[in-house]
Amino acid sequence: MFKLYSKFKPTGDQPKAIKEITENLKKGVGHQVLLGVTGSGKTFTMACVIEKIQKPILIISHNKTLAAQLYQEFKEFFPENAVHYFVSYYDYYQPEAYIPQTNTYIEKDAKINQQLDQLRHAATQDLLTRKDVIIVASVSCIYNIGSPESYEKVSLEIKRGQKIKRMDFLSHLVSLQYQRNDLDFKPGTFRIRGNLVEIYLVTGERIVTVEFSGEEISDLTEKKALLNKEKNIQSLKLFPAQFWVAPKGKLNIALENIRLELQERVKELEKQNKQEEAKRIFQRTNYDLEMLAENGYCHGVENYSRHLEFRKPSSSPYALVDYFSSDFVTFIDESHQTIPQVKAMAVQDRARKEILIKYGFRLPSAVDNRPLRFEEFNKKIKRAVYVSATPADYEKKKALNSVVEQLIRPTGLLEPSIEIRSTKNQIKNLINEIKLRRENGERTLVVTITKRLAEDISDYLKNEGIKSAWMHSEVKTLERPAILEGLRRGNYDALVGINLLREGLDLPEVSLVAILDADKEGFLRNETTLIQTMGRAARHPKGLVILYADKTTLSMKKAVKEV
Repeated sequence: MFKLYSKFKPTGDQPKAIKEITENLKKGVGHQVLLGVTGSGKTFTMACVIEKIQKPILIISHNKTLAAQLYQEFKEFFPENAVHYFVSYYDYYQPEAYIPQTNTYIEKDAKINQQLDQLRHAATQDLLTRKDVIIVASVSCIYNIGSPESYEKVSLEIKRGQKIKRMDFLSHLVSLQYQRNDLDFKPGTFRIRGNLVEIYLVTGERIVTVEFSGEEISDLTEKKALLNKEKNIQSLKLFPAQFWVAPKGKLNIALENIRLELQERVKELEKQNKQEEAKRIFQRTNYDLEMLAENGYCHGVENYSRHLEFRKPSSSPYALVDYFSSDFVTFIDESHQTIPQVKAMAVQDRARKEILIKYGFRLPSAVDNRPLRFEEFNKKIKRAVYVSATPADYEKKKALNSVVEQLIRPTGLLEPSIEIRSTKNQIKNLINEIKLRRENGERTLVVTITKRLAEDISDYLKNEGIKSAWMHSEVKTLERPAILEGLRRGNYDALVGINLLREGLDLPEVSLVAILDADKEGFLRNETTLIQTMGRAARHPKGLVILYADKTTLSMKKAVKEV
């Protein structure tokens, strides 16, 4: 059961919004909009709805920083339940690509963040074993992660007193992609000490010790990672250490299907007189087949996912939503940003893959390793609540008469004051404003239009004696919450950034939002973006927004009027 813990009670428009959304969900309404102004407590409203409906929850956010903040908030609201963070596990990601014009092949280059990978496994494993689950995810949750049926089917159930040879057990561990490492013991590995086998679960949460006596598991204990206190357990379900793991009995069939596709593709390319491409695909695929046969895994295994999962061509891939039971509810946070991202991902992915296939770097089936198409995503999301202060036409149209407004803030705060100032001597003016706020223990957000400018301004502010930091997309995922926390604690007087300092960030110490180049009409300075950016000053009683501009654009006029 979901149980909400909070010292707050719904006030303002929240009780009405909670009641309407809950009643609509119970009636089976498929699409709703929670239209709440910045600072009206939309997250708390969502939490109250979750407690009332008692269903598994997926919350999708358009960026990792906001997702991390939501994850932390829901962890505090529901400390007894399974709250998880599911985002892309790459610190750095360069997808495999080919540029025909220059004959340049770019190999996939990625740095996986092991901690994020552990969190992803913890999320999917709880989805398959519990009902009280809340997953806060970025849009990467629509990418193919493999079949939940296979993921569960290849798992190994072990229990105290179970008859199993130690060598057979170790063989099972290897087939689950756990690696033996007696020296560097880390998540996803196991080590052997006499008749003991220690397994560091891939989630990074626990270490399990299996003790053998002859051909029987005589003892089974577990302890939290980094702690020494062990407790006895009766049984355990061991899930795979990788998402793409085919059951042993089916792997050979999948490999044969890949060989058949390879033969057909080679013939097709040779018929088109593409000898170089035919040779390339033959060599690359056969190498992967050898690795799969030997280890059950290869670099780029996801490109063979259609065969490993026995899916039909063009069929929908398995994404995080497939790990949920059918009776779940989705909250799409900052929907005006999140929905366009969901729409664009499959289109961009296909364009890149088709070039790789055409020039013999991948088999045609690789195109089925992809994100969900928007229409597929919509079919899987049965009940959705779109949450935004600025919902787009798409959400409003889908919700029709189910737009729930939340306009009165529980804090009683009004919208921030807005001033338009000339760009002449703007940095000098900005420095004075930041120093004024510093004297009162307040913080400032400075919003620029490029990454380079954000870094340069931050450095300049430091030279002027202002504690400053910058934040944009190149800052690692898990470092971003620490920077925001530093701003709140007063480690920084000002934070300089681009589009990460917009939707949803809850920074009540910020009394000033300074928007540079406010008159540069475009994506970063359109009506919606300006409204969202201005909203960061709406959580402080002295909230002020300064738009530095030499002319007043149509977007500026509309945004100021709306606020």
